[in-house]
Amino acid sequence: MNAKVELERIKDAVKEGYLFACLRLPEEMVKKFEEALKLEENPLARRVFEILLENAKIAEREKIPLCQDTGIPVVIVRFSSGVDLSGVPEAINEGIAEAVKEGYLRSSVAHPLTRKNTGTNTPAIIHYEYVSNETFDIWLMPKGCGSENMSRLAMLPPARGIQGIKEFVLNTVKEAGPNPCPPLIVGVGIGGNFERSAYLAKRALFRNPGEPNRDPEVAELEKELLEEINSLGIGPLGFGGKTTALFVHIEIEPCHIASLPVAVNLQCHSARLKKIKLL
Repeated sequence: MNAKVELERIKDAVKEGYLFACLRLPEEMVKKFEEALKLEENPLARRVFEILLENAKIAEREKIPLCQDTGIPVVIVRFSSGVDLSGVPEAINEGIAEAVKEGYLRSSVAHPLTRKNTGTNTPAIIHYEYVSNETFDIWLMPKGCGSENMSRLAMLPPARGIQGIKEFVLNTVKEAGPNPCPPLIVGVGIGGNFERSAYLAKRALFRNPGEPNRDPEVAELEKELLEEINSLGIGPLGFGGKTTALFVHIEIEPCHIASLPVAVNLQCHSARLKKIKLL
């Protein structure tokens, strides 16, 4: 395949996609809110879910952001052999900048030392994934930093094993408390090396909410961790209850025999995500 998607088309698709993600909660999240509302016995927890559901309806109806923090843009470009990527990063950033301007979204990206705001909510954090089948997709995540700031990474001794992984994940969520705006999606990256485990944790958040890992052993670990996280009793927005997390997503890769990297990337209840297919 030898394909080049027009840059103007990419820019427009990213603009519309970023706006869509900021204004509309994924259907899987809405359904999970409704399920959690029925299960919660804590009056405060029930009230939080009622407010979150109403907030989602208002945001969609009035075309206003789900949250005032419209995120640092995290993007995954999935492409196959023959796709021309020249100009794509610039088109992505232009699309996000236009979305921020047209949608009156908050610009939250700044120089790390001077703290001077770029004014456009760009540049985006762009990752690239090569896939074998004919593909050109752009996945967008406006990632709020209340949850991002609570993320953690550890280089565990391999002897800690699965129990060590569980303890690290649980301690991360417990120490975060209400700060990441639960109920959460908990992304966990296991393996690779220092930086790869962090990417795996982020990549896990790009899975459709609630989609289990294809590996049955990993899927079982996701289920076990979800139960143990919810037994912490932190609850929605930290008011107590049965629902601290809605989903746990884990991605794994092989690692060095002397190392066990584990990263936890937390996602708040405004789990904004939009996947755009261009080829």
